[in-house]
Amino acid sequence: MNPISTLIEEINNQNLWSKELELNRNEYLKVKGSVDTNLYLVVKGSLRIFVLDKLEEHTIRFGYKNNLITALDSFINEKPSDFYIQALKKTTLKMISKAEFLNLVLSSSKNIEIWSKILESFILQQMERERDILTTSPIDRYYRVLNRSPQLFQEIPSKYIASYLRMTPETLSRIKKS
Repeated sequence: MNPISTLIEEINNQNLWSKELELNRNEYLKVKGSVDTNLYLVVKGSLRIFVLDKLEEHTIRFGYKNNLITALDSFINEKPSDFYIQALKKTTLKMISKAEFLNLVLSSSKNIEIWSKILESFILQQMERERDILTTSPIDRYYRVLNRSPQLFQEIPSKYIASYLRMTPETLSRIKKS
């Protein structure tokens, strides 16, 4: 079974979600400079995590139904983050605090192992993405993401996918047509 699904199921079984949030399209869950140590489950809708660099937005991650999402740096070190998290459409989230989450993780060796697998997977995904951005062509990046996450193209507007792939929307459109 998928480690994220297993962890979500455990949180559900123990009824640990502290509250449910509704975000409207374009509303922010988190802005640069804020501290947020909560972990969120996307119940419906979609979000993006991005950074702002001299008026240019760089999308680095997405979240949609059944994904966990957080500003991981702030979650881990409890300091302000440079990341923004924005709803791309009306989105419903469930929230668990870091304290409650860590209590769950540390309650069993099985949960520690599951959390470790999730973090390992996240690190490997980030490394693969960095390598792709630095060494592969836009068309190769497109096909790798399409094969890895076909749902992304159903849930996320093309302009944000283009930002994630570090290409212009026009380049993405040409690749999709070819």
